[in-house]
This record gives sequence, C-alpha cells and structure tokens, in this order.
Amino acid sequence: MSADPSTAEEIMAGVHHALREYGYADLTMQDIADACSKSKSLLHYHYDTKEDLLVAFLDHLITTFERCVEAGRDRPATERLVEFIAWFGFDPDETDREHFHIALLELRSQGPFNDRIRSRLQRSDRVFRDTVAEIIEQGIEEGVFEPVDVTETAALLVATLDGARTRQITLGELDVDGDTYTRTVARTLIDRVVDPILVDGVELPDVSSVEVLLPRDEPVAVPAVDDSPSTGDDR
Repeated sequence: MSADPSTAEEIMAGVHHALREYGYADLTMQDIADACSKSKSLLHYHYDTKEDLLVAFLDHLITTFERCVEAGRDRPATERLVEFIAWFGFDPDETDREHFHIALLELRSQGPFNDRIRSRLQRSDRVFRDTVAEIIEQGIEEGVFEPVDVTETAALLVATLDGARTRQITLGELDVDGDTYTRTVARTLIDRVVDPILVDGVELPDVSSVEVLLPRDEPVAVPAVDDSPSTGDDR
C-alpha cells in the first residue's frame, strides 16, 4: 500500500538516515522506523518487506533527481553541464555523503541477483545519460556546442563520473594533485571532453564555483510523529 505524500517523504528521509548510519547489509526495518520516528508496524503497513521499501527509496531518489533537472531547464546549457559534472564530486570531509554512497554501492551490488533493483539501476543510468544528452542538444541549439554524437558523449561522461565516485569511495583515492579524485576527474573531463566541443569564444563556468542545484545527498530533517510500539518482522 502506498503511503500518503507527507508520510512517504518522512519514511524516505528515514531510509536515507538509516542507510548512512548502518549501511545496506545490516539495515533493518526497525532501524528505519527509529530514524523516521515511525512504528515498524506502520512501515509494514505501507511496505510489506525491506526490499519493497528500498525499491521505493530508489524510485524516490530518481524522481527527486528528475524534478531538480526539470526545475533547472531554463539555465544555459554550459552551466547545466558543468553543474552535472560537479554534482559527482565530493570532499574528504563530506563523510555523510561518503557513507550514503557506500550504502548505495552495497545496494547496487544486488543488481545482478535482484530484478527489481536492477531495473531501478537501469532506469537511473538511463535518466543520467538522457539528462546529459538533452543538455548537449540544448547547447548545440544555443550555438555554444559543436555538433557531436550526443548519445556517445553522454555515455562517456556518465560512465567516467560514476566510475570516479566509485573509485574514490572504495579505494580511498582522495588526494590527486592536491584535490579529491572525483574533482580531479571532473576537471579532466571538462578539459578533454567538454572544452573541445565548445564553439570558439564560448567559456565555461568554473567547476569549483558553479551552483549545484541537483540533490546533494544532504541529511533531511525528520520530524518526530509516532511513538507507538513496533511489531512485525524486523527484516
């Protein structure tokens, strides 16, 4: 059963908090209930299993990203593309973001074995690639990008950025030439992939100063609502 919008948002915030704190493997429904101040029985009323809830959470993340992209469509293509590239970068002191992405990486590892999770991962990848392709097409129409194969270019950018973030959180490669691995890769992509397709005379905003309006995995305030005792299966 689907929760009403307000309750659903609180539960999704609870999943976010609990994943950061416990990771994917050790996460229980009780952990999520505690994080959103709901009863475990309420969670089971809306989501039969932990898998149902995590699948809903992945849908929530993708939908939130899509809404942010839609809200920023009136910005110049150069700004939007640099923003997307900057979105993947994070600093060593952003431990909450790192813990959250480690948990997501654990969850992603279930893709080969779980059709429902794999379908969400495929949707997420498709949304990212389509977003970049749409931005490049916008830039070509605006006359700031040279005509290129937008599908190939989008696939290259997404694969490289996703790989850089995975490498940083799994291998601990945090310092490359005085900066984090993801930020170094971001600058390299701009130098090697984006700059060459710029029309003469067009300049890009600096990746370190561009305003990032896409969702940045920050903690969400969760109001206390329900103290009723929990029941039901912990998993």
